[in-house]
Amino acid sequence: MSPKFSVLDLAPVLEGETPADAFRHSRDLIQVAEKCGYYRYWVAEHHNMEGIASSATAVLICYLAGATNKIRVGAGGIMLPNHSPLVVAEQFGTLESMFPGRIDLGLGRAPGTDMLTARALRRDEAGAYQFDQLVDELMSYFEDEERAVIAVPGKGLNIPIWLLGSSLYSARLAGILGLPFAFASHFAPDLLDDAIDCYHRHFTPSEYLQSPYTMVSINAIVGETDEEGEFLASTLYQQFLRMIRGKKGKTPPPANMELLWNDYEKQQVMHTLKYTFAGSKETVFRKIMDFCSERNKPIDEIMVNCPIFDQKKRQQSLEYLAQVFKEHS
Repeated sequence: MSPKFSVLDLAPVLEGETPADAFRHSRDLIQVAEKCGYYRYWVAEHHNMEGIASSATAVLICYLAGATNKIRVGAGGIMLPNHSPLVVAEQFGTLESMFPGRIDLGLGRAPGTDMLTARALRRDEAGAYQFDQLVDELMSYFEDEERAVIAVPGKGLNIPIWLLGSSLYSARLAGILGLPFAFASHFAPDLLDDAIDCYHRHFTPSEYLQSPYTMVSINAIVGETDEEGEFLASTLYQQFLRMIRGKKGKTPPPANMELLWNDYEKQQVMHTLKYTFAGSKETVFRKIMDFCSERNKPIDEIMVNCPIFDQKKRQQSLEYLAQVFKEHS
């Protein structure tokens, strides 16, 4: 059975534009995703990055959910050590109360930024080492029982909680807690199979989930031709090239990468972005199917990130991908 397909959006701020423009682009994109039948749409918490506008993640989720009717909307994810669990419970309790049955809460333990900004966010740096305790506390606020401190709204609400990760830590914890697990292979490919195996090995059925449920994120960039898809992907390659060089900036337009990177930089970027599938819809379909068949364990859902500079092409990429999977279903 083919996996479900969903969308990851970092609300990219394009060169020459502002975060306000990024939010409008995200609104337009989620409406396309809903029309095409994508299952859920997540935005991710990042900070101190000129090219990413999704820092106030819960606020952006509210904006996007309000612009749609049925697609699930959520966080992929909230970096829990940056926040009070009570505040997160209240925020997502509010969202679930506004948009019942449509809100997801994905949790990560990375800062979503550099360490200087992390200190400005967290104040207490111990949070990253107490992630399991923070998750337990957060989950307790959704329980329908009396306690000294309650989340209003939040108490008694059924909000799906996911654990996100790029290592084995969250995979193991998700399994122990019986929660769904999402692996960030769109930028951290090395431990993908080990993490999925770890999750399955430690999975314990719970009131939330009776059997393992795995989501994997990839970069999928679909053009009218293989050549166009590869050219559109150069925006993503430039973003990671800048990271290697320690540079910041807004999301750049596509360019000829052979004029921008050296062989070592190319090797580093392409390794990090190993699970980036670019090309025509048939090419990307074949690459995704090969990717799924190579895994030792089944993948229940694929979340696609499509960081394309031209917003019409970005929308078209989602349309092409949905179209080709319907054609082969």
